[in-house]
Amino acid sequence: MKRFFNWFGQHPLRPAFACIALIFALGAAGCITGPPRQDRDWYPYLARAPEVTVTEERFDVAPVSDWSYTSEGPTSETYITAGYPIEELRNVWFMLEPQPGSQLAAHTLLLFEFEGDRMLGLTIEARREQGEEYSAFLGIFNKFELAYIWASARDLLTRRAVMLDHEVFVYPVAINDEQKRMLLRRLLDRTEALETRPRYYNTITSNCTNELAKAAGFHWAPAYILTGRSDEYLFRRGIIPGDSFAQAHARSDMTEFIQALNQAPPEVFDRELLVELRRRNAI
Repeated sequence: MKRFFNWFGQHPLRPAFACIALIFALGAAGCITGPPRQDRDWYPYLARAPEVTVTEERFDVAPVSDWSYTSEGPTSETYITAGYPIEELRNVWFMLEPQPGSQLAAHTLLLFEFEGDRMLGLTIEARREQGEEYSAFLGIFNKFELAYIWASARDLLTRRAVMLDHEVFVYPVAINDEQKRMLLRRLLDRTEALETRPRYYNTITSNCTNELAKAAGFHWAPAYILTGRSDEYLFRRGIIPGDSFAQAHARSDMTEFIQALNQAPPEVFDRELLVELRRRNAI
């Protein structure tokens, strides 16, 4: 036993690897605590699970969150129905919201741009209960169910930039039209599957970023756990375009623009947002 502890202490990374292994083991043990459920007293924003209908030509989603916010909190809790012909999908935008106090943690989501300057977004989150706080650590142990929330771009961006006063970065996604449609279809299919087969959120294996990566068909990468680096990783892969990551990162900072745009009528939000994104990215 003494020889084992001597070996264990000879390399500084061995205790770290042991801790990681222990976390995985405990997380695996958590999987047997019971099946995920849909009938909890959910936090209001996560309470209404969307229903999806997909055909060869189009899709429909309801309810779609279209809440309004000030710095004090929600001012309206509106829901709408959204539906588009899939052929009208024009572009995909990647949003990163760094978490205060950490350069390695961020929330990520996608915005889908359709013909006519219309947008629809998807955020994948830990489905918290009423009064429950998010914990990345507890998220390893099946503490939360998984939620796919479809929402307007205005809801998703102003919730973060205005209500939470967080930074918001929006990047263009450089993939071809077939890849865009495939990504959209896969995420719709995953949303539809959650209607009848709820799943657990997991900080390591099923978080906001690696759920998107799975739908895109990407292989695993550290950036899917260290999500604050996911934009830099996508840049290195050529999925976020630009001459340098520093330039791409700087022009993607939409925080102040979104805060100002929150004062505009809701019906012009998508159009004005896209005008600015196209100007910054020369699209």
